[in-house]
Amino acid sequence: MNWPYELQIGWRYTRAGRGGRRNRFISFISGVSMFGIALGVAALIIVLSVMNGFQKEVRERMLSVIAHVELLNDTGEGLPDWQSVAARAKENPAVLAAAPFVSGQALIARGSDMRGTIVRGVDPAFEPGVTPLAAQMAKEGLLERLQPGQWNIILGVELARQLGVQRGDKITLAIPSGQVTPLGVQPTLRQFTLVGVFEAGHYEYDSGLSLIHVADAAKLFRTGTPSGVQLKLRDVQQAREVGAQLQRDMGRGIYVRDWTRTNATWYDAVQVEKRMMGIILTLIVAVAAFNLVSTLVMTVTDKQADIAILRTLGASPRSIMGVFMIQGALAGVAGTFGGLGLGLVVAHHLDVIVPFIERLLHTTFLPASIYVISHMPSDPQWGDIVPITVTSLILAFVATLYPSWRASRVQPAEALRYE
Repeated sequence: MNWPYELQIGWRYTRAGRGGRRNRFISFISGVSMFGIALGVAALIIVLSVMNGFQKEVRERMLSVIAHVELLNDTGEGLPDWQSVAARAKENPAVLAAAPFVSGQALIARGSDMRGTIVRGVDPAFEPGVTPLAAQMAKEGLLERLQPGQWNIILGVELARQLGVQRGDKITLAIPSGQVTPLGVQPTLRQFTLVGVFEAGHYEYDSGLSLIHVADAAKLFRTGTPSGVQLKLRDVQQAREVGAQLQRDMGRGIYVRDWTRTNATWYDAVQVEKRMMGIILTLIVAVAAFNLVSTLVMTVTDKQADIAILRTLGASPRSIMGVFMIQGALAGVAGTFGGLGLGLVVAHHLDVIVPFIERLLHTTFLPASIYVISHMPSDPQWGDIVPITVTSLILAFVATLYPSWRASRVQPAEALRYE
């Protein structure tokens, strides 16, 4: 093929290795550089894929319990006309379903055992359309046990275990904001019957959430009406944007809160951790890429006679610079795409690789008794893979600039003086 001679010579230098001991050593160093780039790129893809997997698993388990968006009265009181608020919200094409709710904090007691809990009042008729957990409980016939006036309650599985209660047992809820008496503020106490337990797969909710009927919750917390409306969206990732739209549409009097703000600490921590891990692993790729500098410097030193002959044949300094830039770029491309392939293969087969390593080492990386997620999740995303690949290629290209410039400055007379 009629390729430019710069590309042909650069390719020849890249695969050089049989001409002599020095050439073999240069080829070995070049191979190590390519392997380092490949390893760094693969590590970056695998780690970010695992972080994406954990983030996705936790988010799905979290959003199986809570709504995507909540609409509240900005005065802190209830919403007497929650139906009209829900109807206005559902005019937004991004909103799929709406349900009323009441939420508050309480102490739950059984004998001498007492735990703090978040009490959520839900409507069995509307709640299954908003949260997957309620839909599952409705399918199992559990949610319909919450009937107004019967004072029934459903607890998280961990909370029920901590209290040592089973279905049919009586438990007491204590609400701090009670009646004012001559002896001071007396907490409101109410006895409930446990009619079932749920398991969300998220320890925070399994150990701290209680569900009762929305009418019972309104009486218990003395709101008289639902305190807000929960919404389910078509795309959970658009919660902030849709929340901002709803805030503008609802106007004053309604406070809109999406799930990323309800769980702001977790959401922000995940974003910061992912960003910092990406920066740290990118530095590893940068170190491997800049190993190309030493490889090219050694090649330029070894090939000074060749450079001088090319210059005497009419090659320009720019052409000489192009030869060594091509050599370094080819090494960078080979390492980057090799790491890309390795990273994708490992990331897509972690469910097979990790159990094999656990059996080989007779250990468990994520014990089910300690961690909520007992397997190693992986979610490779092109939004991470493309920047990793581009960054690696840019770093490899930048690493070729100085050695190539040095090669273009070689003077033929000086290079051939001792040949």
